[in-house]
Amino acid sequence: MDLHENSEKNLVTATFELPGLKKEDVNIDVHNGRLTVSAESKAASEYGEHGYAVRERRFGKLSRTLQLPAGLNEKDIKATMDNGILTVTFPKCSPEMAPKKIAIS
Repeated sequence: MDLHENSEKNLVTATFELPGLKKEDVNIDVHNGRLTVSAESKAASEYGEHGYAVRERRFGKLSRTLQLPAGLNEKDIKATMDNGILTVTFPKCSPEMAPKKIAIS
C-alpha cells in the first residue's frame, strides 16, 4: 500500500496493488473510525491433477486497516479499481474539524 497526503487539496490517497483480482473480490468496510480493505484470491484448479514444476503466485486472504481522520463522513470516502490497482481517497480532515485561525481583537 502507498499512502499519499495532498495538503493543498486536503486529500489522502491510499493505493493498493491487487494483481489478478476483480473489484468483486475486494471488500472495503468502515467501522469505528477505521477503514479495512480485504480480499481473497483463490488458486486456479487447472493443472491440479498433474501438479506444478514451479508455483510462485500467492493465493489467500489479505487485509489492511487504516485509521481514518476524526469526524470523517463515510460518504466522503471514494474508491475506484482499474487494472488491479485499488485507489481509495478521503479528506485529511472534515471542514468542521480543520484548524481555524482566531482573530485577536
